[in-house]
Amino acid sequence: MPPAPAQPGGGEGDGSVALERVPQRTEPPRLYQVLLLNDDFTPMEFVVMVLQEYFRHDLDTATQIMLKIHHEGRGVCGVYTRDVASTKVELVLAASRRAGHPLQCTMEAA
Repeated sequence: MPPAPAQPGGGEGDGSVALERVPQRTEPPRLYQVLLLNDDFTPMEFVVMVLQEYFRHDLDTATQIMLKIHHEGRGVCGVYTRDVASTKVELVLAASRRAGHPLQCTMEAA
């Protein structure tokens, strides 16, 4: 019986090269805060609704954030990756315009 042909990557001397796996170090994505800014025209109820609908806060948390916005001029709605934060800003601005409110929403590096 003739000898069996050599299998690819079969052993020493067959010309195969073994590569050592080097772990890659990746940095986590940069995070951004989504902020709502206070104004004198947007109803507090609308701000609470936005916080519940677009940022998934419960009523108590949304009310606390709304009061912080009202008293301090701005408040953090959530912290997200850049693409998610940007999308949330656009959704909030569109909802605000549809409702006829001047509510401002921005993002900044966390």
